Amino acid sequence: MPGSTKAMGVVTVGTLVLVTAYTVALGSNGWLWFGWVMLGLITVGMVASQTT
Repeated sequence: MPGSTKAMGVVTVGTLVLVTAYTVALGSNGWLWFGWVMLGLITVGMVASQTT
């Protein structure tokens, strides 16, 4: 896994932690979760493009 893909994975996991903490503290925000899902899909796409 190249450095940029690994960094994107770290950012995705870190963002999941932050969005979860926000949800616990202040309540759910659909746009935050939507943004995280989009980030996750981009990360999965990057991983898939590296393995082929």
